[in-house]
Amino acid sequence: MAIHGIRRFTPVWLALASHKKVALVACIRKLLTILNAMLRKNEEWN
Repeated sequence: MAIHGIRRFTPVWLALASHKKVALVACIRKLLTILNAMLRKNEEWN
């Protein structure tokens, strides 16, 4: 579920970012936000 959100936004970030590293950092931040929410809700990774 969480990976689909990152895959959906990756082309957008790549198009907006001047460097691929900027898009990579955006993906990492998105993943950390998702993982933080999962820990707070005590959910498991599917």
